Amino acid sequence: MELREFAEQILFARNLEEKLQSPLVITDERPGPALAAPEAPGRPLELRFKPQHSGKASVPGVHSLDQPVERARLLHFFANHELLATELMALALLRFPDAPPAFRRGVLQTLKDEQEHTRLYLRRMSECGIGFGELPVSGYFWRAISKMESPLDYVTGLSLTFEQANLDFARYFSSGFARVGDQDTSRLLERIYQDEIGHVATGLKWFRKWKDPQHSDWEAFRHQLKFPLSAQRAKGPVFNIEGRMAAGLDKSFITQLRVYAQSKGRTPRVLVFNPFAEGHIAQGNSFTPNKHQQRLQQDLENLPQFLCRQDDVVLVERRPAVSFLSRLIQVGFALPEFVALQAGGIDPSSNLQRRKIGGLCPWAWGPDSVELLGPLFGNLPDAEQTPAGAFNAGLAKLYSKAWSADLLRKILARHALNRSERTSIASEDLFVQGGTAPWLCTESDVGVVVGTVPDALAAIEAIRRRCQHNIVVKETLGVAGHNAIRLLEPEVLETQRRWIANGVARGGKLVVEPWLERELDFSVQLDMRATGLKLVGYTGLCSDSRGQFRGNWTWPNFARRIPANLTTWFPNAPDISNRILKLYSMIIAVLEEEFMKIGYRGPAGIDAFVYRTTAAENRLKPVVEINPRYTMGRLTLELMKRVAPGCIGKLRLVNRTMARKDGFDDFASWARAMSERFPLRLQGEPVPRIREGVICLNDPECARVCLATFEVAEFKAYDTGLRGSEVSHNPGVRGPKCFAPWPEPPGPF
Repeated sequence: MELREFAEQILFARNLEEKLQSPLVITDERPGPALAAPEAPGRPLELRFKPQHSGKASVPGVHSLDQPVERARLLHFFANHELLATELMALALLRFPDAPPAFRRGVLQTLKDEQEHTRLYLRRMSECGIGFGELPVSGYFWRAISKMESPLDYVTGLSLTFEQANLDFARYFSSGFARVGDQDTSRLLERIYQDEIGHVATGLKWFRKWKDPQHSDWEAFRHQLKFPLSAQRAKGPVFNIEGRMAAGLDKSFITQLRVYAQSKGRTPRVLVFNPFAEGHIAQGNSFTPNKHQQRLQQDLENLPQFLCRQDDVVLVERRPAVSFLSRLIQVGFALPEFVALQAGGIDPSSNLQRRKIGGLCPWAWGPDSVELLGPLFGNLPDAEQTPAGAFNAGLAKLYSKAWSADLLRKILARHALNRSERTSIASEDLFVQGGTAPWLCTESDVGVVVGTVPDALAAIEAIRRRCQHNIVVKETLGVAGHNAIRLLEPEVLETQRRWIANGVARGGKLVVEPWLERELDFSVQLDMRATGLKLVGYTGLCSDSRGQFRGNWTWPNFARRIPANLTTWFPNAPDISNRILKLYSMIIAVLEEEFMKIGYRGPAGIDAFVYRTTAAENRLKPVVEINPRYTMGRLTLELMKRVAPGCIGKLRLVNRTMARKDGFDDFASWARAMSERFPLRLQGEPVPRIREGVICLNDPECARVCLATFEVAEFKAYDTGLRGSEVSHNPGVRGPKCFAPWPEPPGPF
């Protein structure tokens, strides 16, 4: 039989037996003219492709293979892929009759292997009690490859993409079938795996022959793939380095592919790290981050990757190094797709401009993120996000410390009303103790909003008349750490008067409040959705003596438990844990009302602390500041999803001064020393979780001013006798060296 006749039989036959027949002798003396690709191959009715937009078929996972019906479903899924490969190879023979004879002979041999694979799957499916065609079949492979315009397109799309992915799938599921005792299917998949190594090797030989010699294999592969195909399609559930090396792929290609990520079909969210949105809100176009702030943002720009699902996109100025991403994969972190910005904006030629987007999720909404993400708003479904809706005057006020102070007053008033209404039903009152709530802050500890220098001085004097001599004055908006001044002297100094005058001139409003002696800082992490405000969890907050951020820590069951050592500060308040939970339920309800009015959707955090009064009483200030954005606390909770049960985690930021105090001149050497001193210990399969150790969250080889680390240790019951800085610095864990006292912070967030 002539090769052309054989290929036409496979491509157009409507009988499965004809598609899987292979004569002993095939000649290629009359290849004939090139054939245009049909819309679909000929198939029996029951094997025709399901409609393109009818939904993605769910593929059984390895953990469900103990169920016979799920094993049969998976075999059906694989059989369709083998049949599709057979049909696409027949199409390649018909599309490219002038291709080198050696190439055509190689395609023919691979085609015969795919026929045999299909027959083997059909036989095993029959033994499992399912017929081919009893389930819907996908035509994705056909749609992705059939429009190939050259033999190079063929080997890139089929050999180096789908067949390379099967190096992962076949080996992974072979092990899975073996674990449930199905040795027959396990051996079948192992045989197919060995064949696929040869198929990838054959495709790679021709790919290298035809690609641009000036490009590396990886560069040429990426360049040759046409959307919607991407290198992500060349990977399966567990990356198999051994099989790729056996097929002849070089180390650089394998390493690059391993850390590559792009959506396989789900519309991605787009995330970006913009930590200085408040500066842009406060000063508008006149705000420019200083050199240190710019480097800080560049160092930490990849952090949104830990807020991502696997198919999401993170915008960065510079893609993280392959070596750094490889370490994260080894720990079990899924990688998003990184898209590099051009001149501070989205490259107009990027396919991101043409893709559907599931959502826009900057670290914070502000003028800067609206400008950066502006080109992508039109790619959102049903225009559910608009620039005006994403950021407006209503949202801007949520960043204001004056707004947070007013919200706390509202909460205290509602709480007082609740106490008043419940005094007659003491058994149901979780707040009342002798008619008061001695564990909760009073209105006198809430900031006063002023708009002139005389008003500020009057507010300062009023606080000092209450014997609260230490005072803090804050701008209502501005970059944290650069928008506040402490007044510790008995009189307001001239330099402090000038700062107050400049603050009024810049923002128009200031908040004046007593400086409270903090004992324990914590945060409440929330998410505002269309259905309402949802609690994500609680974190401990580590702050320095000035109240500036140092890091976050959290513990098992963080989504349901308040900080485990919070209640120890109120030993005389009965049922204090329930009281605080009840209080925050009310606060969340109040905040939900406010967010609904403004139309805000997205992450939010509440900063809070316990403080000691001049009368040596401990009180809770439940709202210090509202952060309508992602925070390091929220990042900490997302990182905890990769932590083994029963462990505590801590995120901290290390600056160069801290590294030098430890005896290191750069972050890279500091990180290596920490990794040796506190090595990672993982547990669980197939995706491990961190049991203990230290991991860097940005690349220490590239960091210039800041390195983010995440530390994990096994949880231990809190010592209720701890007080003061001991609690902040030693949150009750085994391995105290890993959770040593916090050095100086690298900067504000």
